[in-house]
Amino acid sequence: MTAYFIRRILLMIPTFLGSTILIFIILQMAPGGPLERTIQQLQAGAMQEGESVGSVGDIMGGGTSILPASAMRELKRFYGFDKPVYQRYLIWLGIWPREIKHREVEFPDGMIEAQKNVGRGNYMTLRLEGDKVSVYDKNGNLSDVWSASIDPDGSDEAMILATIFQTEYSGILTGNLGTSYTYDQPVTEVMAPRFKVSMFFGLTGLFLSYIVCIPLGIRKALNHGSAFDFLSSVTIFVAYSIPGFALGGVLLVIFGGGSFWDVFPLGGFRSPTEIWQELSVWGQIKDQLWHAILPIIAWSIGSFAGLTVLMKNSLLENISQDYIRTAFAKGLQEKRVIWVHAIRNSVIPIASGIGGIIGVVIAGSYLIEKVFNIDGFGKMGFEAIIDRDYPITLGFLVIVVMIRLVANILSDIALATVDPRIRFK
Repeated sequence: MTAYFIRRILLMIPTFLGSTILIFIILQMAPGGPLERTIQQLQAGAMQEGESVGSVGDIMGGGTSILPASAMRELKRFYGFDKPVYQRYLIWLGIWPREIKHREVEFPDGMIEAQKNVGRGNYMTLRLEGDKVSVYDKNGNLSDVWSASIDPDGSDEAMILATIFQTEYSGILTGNLGTSYTYDQPVTEVMAPRFKVSMFFGLTGLFLSYIVCIPLGIRKALNHGSAFDFLSSVTIFVAYSIPGFALGGVLLVIFGGGSFWDVFPLGGFRSPTEIWQELSVWGQIKDQLWHAILPIIAWSIGSFAGLTVLMKNSLLENISQDYIRTAFAKGLQEKRVIWVHAIRNSVIPIASGIGGIIGVVIAGSYLIEKVFNIDGFGKMGFEAIIDRDYPITLGFLVIVVMIRLVANILSDIALATVDPRIRFK
């Protein structure tokens, strides 16, 4: 069993790398990135003040006066566009050193040595040695903390521009998902509360779907062709044909105090903080349930029909098998044959797909969260893509990919639990 899990984990590595490389390159190459958006904001500000501005391409090339070349270099460095795309990916992973604490140093024509204050009166000596720059501390020893390099974009015949910096290995492999451009906070801090919200709704909806759909599918199979089977099939397929977000909108109109009954709130995860903190424990439980009922219905409606029909068809197929007829021929009671033999084999298809369902529901649903004004994980990921917030987008990708990969292992465990023929070797 241990060897099996080791193999599965090793197989997860190329899948993870392939997924992240593809999305990373698409994001880095797509137009309208954070650098272009910042320049557009500068353009808009300059135009409001009556200044003439050039195109985004001119500004990025340093061809206009509204953005000095030094500011352009700093922007590229801040967003990571001063490195080739493969280095950006390796830095993001945490296996290539990340440059931090940058400071620029100018070498006028003919000068080969300069000093730079790196903080608290600590001066470093930078010395040009061919096409490289060496950094020496106050004792004249080669610094093992600071490094330097020549900046070709800022250098010309009259001056050489160098950058002194420190390096560190910091990326997703070290637990650092970066800092959000939009919120100016670590990505993990932005994600944590939203991930909990999506987990609450997703797992609750998944749990309710299973405890309702499996018994319903069993009853439909045992009453195949009856009026109950026909009416329930019509009901679940009508519900299946309605997207979750559309059903959520209808539920809000009917039960949210719109045109009919004012039974449930119009949205939100719970009541505002000032109200929530004043409630008792029982009051908080009721408030949470009051806000959760409609979103959970919308969350689980998509998988409701599929699970029910899958359970029914699987049970009908197993009832027609030879081993069931043999059990009846031995004189076993019908309840024992159905509930002990047939149903255990019938839940195998459902168990095999549980991992995929978990991966989908935990990742959240942007449209449902948008309808109910829930600040969840899916909504955060979608808005990050629109805002070109690359750290959150890539962090969202990492979490979703890891959930799906782990969920596949959970599917194998669930399948082995219900099917005695499967063993990990």
